[in-house]
Amino acid sequence: MKEAKIKRVAIPFGDREIIAESGKLARRASGAVTVTDGETVVLVTATIAKTAKEGTDFFPLTVDYEERFYAAGKISSSKFMKRENKPSDESVLRGRLIDRSIRPMFPKSFRRDVQIIVTTLSYDGEHDPSALAVVGASCALLQTDAPFEGPIAAVRVAKINGSLVLNPTNTQLEDSTLDLLVAGSDTKINMIEAASLEMPEEEMIEAMMVGLEGLKAANAPQGEFVGGAKEDSQYTEPESYGLVKEKFGKDLAKAVTETDYDKREDLVSAITTQALEELGEKFEAQEIKSAVEAAYFKAIKSLIIDDKKRPDGRGMDEVRELSAEIDLLPRVHGSALFSRGETSSLTITTLAGPSDEQWVEGLDSLWKKRYIHHYNFPPYSTGEVRRLGTGRREIGHGALAEKALVPVIPARDEFPYTIRVVSEIMGSNGSTSMAAVVGSTLSLMAAGVPIEKPVAGIAMGLVTGKTDDEFQVLTDLQGLEDFAGEMDFKIAGTRDGITAIQLDVKNKGLTEAMIRDTFAKAYTARMQIMDVIEKTLPAPKKELSKFAPRIIVTTIDPEKIGELIGPGGKMINGIIDAEGGREVLNIDIDDDGSVMITSADAEKAERVKKIVESIGIPPKVGEEFEGEVVSIVKDKIRGNEIGAIVTLGPNRDGMVHVSSLGLNGQFVQKVSDVVKIGDRIKVRIKDVDSERGRISLVRIG
Repeated sequence: MKEAKIKRVAIPFGDREIIAESGKLARRASGAVTVTDGETVVLVTATIAKTAKEGTDFFPLTVDYEERFYAAGKISSSKFMKRENKPSDESVLRGRLIDRSIRPMFPKSFRRDVQIIVTTLSYDGEHDPSALAVVGASCALLQTDAPFEGPIAAVRVAKINGSLVLNPTNTQLEDSTLDLLVAGSDTKINMIEAASLEMPEEEMIEAMMVGLEGLKAANAPQGEFVGGAKEDSQYTEPESYGLVKEKFGKDLAKAVTETDYDKREDLVSAITTQALEELGEKFEAQEIKSAVEAAYFKAIKSLIIDDKKRPDGRGMDEVRELSAEIDLLPRVHGSALFSRGETSSLTITTLAGPSDEQWVEGLDSLWKKRYIHHYNFPPYSTGEVRRLGTGRREIGHGALAEKALVPVIPARDEFPYTIRVVSEIMGSNGSTSMAAVVGSTLSLMAAGVPIEKPVAGIAMGLVTGKTDDEFQVLTDLQGLEDFAGEMDFKIAGTRDGITAIQLDVKNKGLTEAMIRDTFAKAYTARMQIMDVIEKTLPAPKKELSKFAPRIIVTTIDPEKIGELIGPGGKMINGIIDAEGGREVLNIDIDDDGSVMITSADAEKAERVKKIVESIGIPPKVGEEFEGEVVSIVKDKIRGNEIGAIVTLGPNRDGMVHVSSLGLNGQFVQKVSDVVKIGDRIKVRIKDVDSERGRISLVRIG
């Protein structure tokens, strides 16, 4: 074990300092630090394999973010599982964020396994661990012998009362119109996650530049953690790469200019087969395939930078063909299909009552989520055969599309439905998450959800030359350009501003000039897509689907909530069961006395509304009800039927005397000749004997 040598470094972090410390915990790891902000403490370890796995043709980086409930002094609320189980979606998103910040800072040729594990040891609810984890990962990697080209840091930027605030607390974020997280070096930004309330492009750029200043301050002290000699990060191109370029470079350059996707793939496949035949005796098959791919990507970059052309023949600022339609599926509550070139998303909206909100358990709270977006990426979308499943990519893309729409989702008091949107990717050739954003907008409007404004999204690419000044921004990034290029910059928003951003890069980051050029061109493209949305469906439908449930909202005195619920829920469950159970009808109650009745049967919902509103209110002569006949009353001496007992609401019923059962003056001799137990009849209160607790009714229908 290494000799314990404790280092403690203060790092500027907005209006305060965070503390990074090494040498006390996880000393067997290649590098390890704890980072403390307030009373939030994260442990970040970096472990580097001693040798590369044979046959590995990519950089094997793994990032795991581990939440521990003890960090917040909690035990899981699950009745059956107290040990932390699979990572929450929030943990997955944080792990992806760290991965995206670190990965560009390694040489593409590095083949030893790198594992970063972030563990929350303490959480105070005020200081978010996300940015701390990136700083910790950088400090830990600097201690290792891996060719990590850091340091890097991450900072958060908020906009509160018109002012930009660096590294706000969680409480401050509650009043912010912006939640921006940027990572990078002293001079460049290499990762962005942003959510905002329609922030204009210029204001967003200003916030990013404030973040960049924060990165400079947080990076400088990390030099204290630099450990032993680094592995040589100079990349030496294998001999096979030179031979492939010499023998097949011209053929690959021609293949790149083939605008038909399938023909181009066939040409590259044929070149790969020929390379394997000619060079197979000298090099391994995987090395040859990698060499062909590298030469192919270089040919694409050369086409874009040198010839100012794109592989599919489009202009640099040109968006692929757009199409959209709604109401494809007859039984769902809302559906839309949006296509941009070969990328296509079928999105379905489902509406439900408040009781179907999703419970989310975090370190600091248990909260409910009423707008949910799920994203599915089936293998047929790329013409592949692979196992089905929801991975980190699906969770990340779903979260991004969800984030983009949250600012325009109507408030609960305006539209109390739980909303679930599912995007099924039908075809993929670049930026399916942004297609999911557009599909979600149309699907929500088709379902009649009164979103405030439509939201559109576009992905932008980048190809660079030999210097930072030599670059080309690509509008509407397609898959091939993503593989060959340096960035995937996703921007979503309304006509009035940005709602969500996500940036990944493969180079060391973006300059301000690159960011400005990207924003300007992305806005133009976003407006083109917005035109298609508005042409397809100018505004949300005024009516919900006939298959969607209806929610009727009423109110009762908050002091009467207990009476409505009843002991152990007996009263409210009795009302629901009487109407057919929770599959037919549900009742949700807020602390302020708001009662939401959800049912696909409007008649039942109205009936229950009257029952709910009658709670705690004395019956009045002349009030009308529809109730169920629950018993037939017989004279105790003679045994003849003298009336029918009808329910009027919870713990309330009345009797219709046989003389009041006839309609239009009809004489009724026997109660069971007119009504039977289980029948529903309309009645009016004829008389109330409050002292004896009796209500006399007359049948009216």
